[in-house]
Formats: sequence, C-alpha cells, structure tokens
Amino acid sequence: MRYQDAGVDPERKARFIGELRGRFEATHGADVSGGIGGFGGVYRVPSVDGHLVATADGVGTKVLIARELGRDGGVARDLVHHCVNDCLAAGASPLFFLDYVAFGALDAACFRAVVEGLVGACRAHGIALLGGETAEMPDVYVGGAYDLVGFLVGFAKPGALFDRAGVATGDAILGLPSAGLHTNGFSLVRRIVRDRALDLGRSYGGLDATLGHVLLAEHRSYAAEVAGLRERFDVRGIAHITGGGLPENLPRALPPGRRARLSRSAWPEPALFRFLAREGQVPEDDALRAWNWGIGLAVIVPAAEADAALAWLAAGGHGGWRIGVVEDGDGGVVFS
Repeated sequence: MRYQDAGVDPERKARFIGELRGRFEATHGADVSGGIGGFGGVYRVPSVDGHLVATADGVGTKVLIARELGRDGGVARDLVHHCVNDCLAAGASPLFFLDYVAFGALDAACFRAVVEGLVGACRAHGIALLGGETAEMPDVYVGGAYDLVGFLVGFAKPGALFDRAGVATGDAILGLPSAGLHTNGFSLVRRIVRDRALDLGRSYGGLDATLGHVLLAEHRSYAAEVAGLRERFDVRGIAHITGGGLPENLPRALPPGRRARLSRSAWPEPALFRFLAREGQVPEDDALRAWNWGIGLAVIVPAAEADAALAWLAAGGHGGWRIGVVEDGDGGVVFS
C-alpha cells in the first residue's frame, strides 16, 4: 500500500507548488524575505527592527479519528503546537493565533471542546487567540465531519531568523522525539485501519496502549526545548518534521550544496511506525515520507556543541539523539 493509494500524492503536490512558485513570488515586494518553501513566511515591518513570521496549517484527517473517539480538544491543541513549531523553525517567537473551524452543521459539544483546546494551548504558550472563522457548510462536510485550520504570526528580532547560510559541513543534527504521528500521514493510516479491519479500541502487540490512543497522541510543542537550546548553544537551523517526513523537511533547513546523512540506528523508532508499515505493506520510501518515524524536530548545531546540547536536553527531561551530520552534497537526505 502506497500513500497515493490513500488519495495523497506528496510528490505531485511538491511539483505543483514548484510550478506555481513564480506566481506567489510575483506578489512579493522588498519587505518579503526568503520566498516560498520555508517553515513560515517572513515579512519585514518597515517601521520596526525585526520581521513578522506567519504560518498556517491544519490537522488533516486526524480529526476523523478524534471525532470517532470523542477527542476533539486534543486535535485543537495539536493545531496550536504544530503552528508554534513551524514558527520556531523559522527562528521567531509566536505572538497571536487565529482559527478556522468548519462544520456541515455546527456541533455545539465538539465546537466547545475545540475552543477549549485552542484556548488552553494558546494560554500555555502566552499566545493571544484573536479569533477566526466558524463556518457551517452543508454538503461540503458530511456525517459529522469538520475541518480545523490555524494561522499563527510570530516576531523575530534582528539576527534571530534562520537563513540557512550558517549551516556548515560537519554540523551535527540532533533529533528530538515525537509523541507519535503528530498530525501527518493520517490518510494513509486510516486506509490501513479500514483495509486491515483494525480495531481502534484494541492494543496490538508492541503498542503500549490501544491503537486509537496511540494514534491520537498529542503533537508535541518544542517551545521549551528550542528556547533553552538557543539560549545556551549556537543553533544554526531547525526543521519541524511534518508532512513529507525527514526526507522532505530536513533539507528545508540546509543551504544549497549541503545534504543530511542520517543513521537509522541512532534513535529508537517507536513500535507504532513499524506496526503500521507492516500492516499496510507500505514501501520504505513511502513510509519515511508519510510519517516522522519518532523524530518531531531536528536541530542543527556545531559538532563541538552536540554532546553538551544533548546533555542539557537529557537533564531537562526532554530527550534527544545525535542522528546525523551535514555533509557536502546536492541536497536531500541520505540514510545509512
């Protein structure tokens, strides 16, 4: 089973975005920095010494599993954490958040849980939840389904943005653990669950809880880890490992002429990923691009600082591993 069999074709999307890149960038003036393709869009505020960073994302078809199991507040927290991590990966600190929630017909209990989840996550990060849009769209969303999207704006002081130019050959790549799937690859997961008649209420061999519980593990926020690392070490780049997995997200933090070499044995891969790949007979390349495989954030530091950075992470109970190195190359990720 491949990702395309579940109705998602990441390569086609990437090609399409590449073809349209020029149209996007035709709207950019002198105050837009970095172009299309980063973890956040960057805009210089002419009257302020710094940059605004804007990011948008959703939680995809994870909402369907949350709806089935009555865990709507959890995916709302996922959404905030996802956008926060994208903002951090650009080098900024989050300021405010807006949401878009669309139903076929508004479900009051679900909507209340979503709002409470958004509010709780925003308050925990000191982010203002300014509002957003709540829509009812009969015939677009059916059978109790809904959609959930977030928009976050952050601010980067001078020198705080990651411009990729500071990443050098020989730099160490640290991997911070994910809590599971986070918010990506659920269309493939749901296809596997359906075709293999898997029971969300059952605990399968190797999993430490029921399948539904493991699938809905909360998308981690790495705000504390990033703040502490940047305060103490020379963090040269960050990649949030979301849709596209390590092969597509890590190169977004690298300059031209560099690639990442990762060792698959450097970190313990959670049993969930092997279970899903085995049940769905998913080819290795598809599996690596659909899911994060236990790495939620990749942080690039000088090799000389890697051990100290990992020691700081361990002392704070955050966890992490030295998973690879930056090397000369034509981009991409090489696994060994």
